[in-house]
Amino acid sequence: MQHITGIARNQMVFTSLEESISEDNPVRFIDAFVENIDLKALGFELRTPKTEGRPSFNTKIFLRIYLYGYLNGLRSSRKLEKESIRNIELQWLLFGLTPNYHSISDFRKDNASGLKKLFKVFVSFLKDADLIAGETIAIDGTKSRAHNSKKANFNQKKLDRHLAYIEEKTQEYLDELAQNDELEKSTTITHIQEKIERLKKNKLHYEVLEEKLKASGEPQISTTDEDSRALLVQGQVVEVSYNIHAAVDEKHKLVVATHTINRNDRNALSAIAMEAKENLGVEIFTALVDKGYHNGREITQCKAENIRTIVAHPTLVNSNVNGTTKDYLVANFKYDRESDFYICPANQVLKTTGRWHKKTRDRDSYEFKKYRTPACKECAVKTLCTSRTGGREIDRSQYADAVEENNQRYRENGQLYRKRQEINEHIFGTIKRQWGYNHTNLTGLEKVNGEHSLIMLVYNIKRAMNILGVPDLIAKIKNWKSPYKRKVLFLQITNHFKLKSVVVFEKVLLVA
Repeated sequence: MQHITGIARNQMVFTSLEESISEDNPVRFIDAFVENIDLKALGFELRTPKTEGRPSFNTKIFLRIYLYGYLNGLRSSRKLEKESIRNIELQWLLFGLTPNYHSISDFRKDNASGLKKLFKVFVSFLKDADLIAGETIAIDGTKSRAHNSKKANFNQKKLDRHLAYIEEKTQEYLDELAQNDELEKSTTITHIQEKIERLKKNKLHYEVLEEKLKASGEPQISTTDEDSRALLVQGQVVEVSYNIHAAVDEKHKLVVATHTINRNDRNALSAIAMEAKENLGVEIFTALVDKGYHNGREITQCKAENIRTIVAHPTLVNSNVNGTTKDYLVANFKYDRESDFYICPANQVLKTTGRWHKKTRDRDSYEFKKYRTPACKECAVKTLCTSRTGGREIDRSQYADAVEENNQRYRENGQLYRKRQEINEHIFGTIKRQWGYNHTNLTGLEKVNGEHSLIMLVYNIKRAMNILGVPDLIAKIKNWKSPYKRKVLFLQITNHFKLKSVVVFEKVLLVA
């Protein structure tokens, strides 16, 4: 049976890179996007032509490489160097240029700020292209493992354990040294002395870390990546990570804002919500957020910025088994805002002196007022309400008004809130499970932010291409009017005059 045969390897074939790339190939949009963006205006480090030595690569070449790489699951600079040699799509995109891996890697490290701005510019383009509504936004976060092991992360308790172990082992070796000294075993003595010296060096290392930890004012310190932190990932699982936040628009599930922090969700809501508002250029929108972000101060800041929050509130639990019963939880007390008092389920009034108290916890502080009533002393249901001798006491924080408004919206908009998961959670599944971007090899919060902005930018590009198709998206980017768009017409005119000048100069030479 005859098999299908290929062409001879030494046969010459006349073709071009252009013929090898179809009109709907994603690399054509990458090319159009990079060509139509003014990288200098976005703060990218532009490589200026050298007067001597080997010429440098244009900054656009490296941006093309990384957009293509992250779009296709490649982010290693060494792998991208190999692909630029053997991959026909990259050959077309780079005009046959093959930068080395070191130059490729430097671009990503040196342009974190530019990559963040590039993401925001693309969000602006998507808004102008009517792919983003900017009315309902779902906010969520996920953890990305840092380039720092658990062994290289320390808190005070861990340092105390290490120092205590060193003290214990040092004492053991000293006792052993004394015994061998009496027996005059010189080889053993030398071996023990070496161990003691090694322990002294380790002790000095941990003491230096302890001083750094105290000076930083932080609860923990990392040695490989100083900005990374041990964060709770799921259940009781802790990883040294970064926390990626994303705000996603309801219309086409496109990311409208993203930033990375090194702390948990509790103090992160207002920053990502205000970033989304800035990127969208809208006056007001509704933010759907899970209960991990429920924080009075953050909700109040969102209210001040005209951001309508619907944050799920944590389930109230009774921490005092012998005190408050379910029917007498704070949620069952009615607050009269005009008169500033509470009415308990037994119709007694709890009043305040108006004095503000301050409470500080986990580097977070807030003010609150206390509400009490003398009726508790003779109340028949006191045992169901509180175990305090002085009677029931309610604390009302300075953020209570905004929190109660948010909680009311949550109760009234259950169906809308249930859309939160379908809007934003699949994004992290795609990025981490399908693409494998569940960790970062970069160090430092700024650089990690730049990489995660690039990941979200590529996610938006891929989704926009699936929605509109590559040719239509290219047409829209070319017709887009933006202050960050490169002045193509001006460059064409400039090049025309340069070419004309060269022609005239050649004619003068011929006459001469």
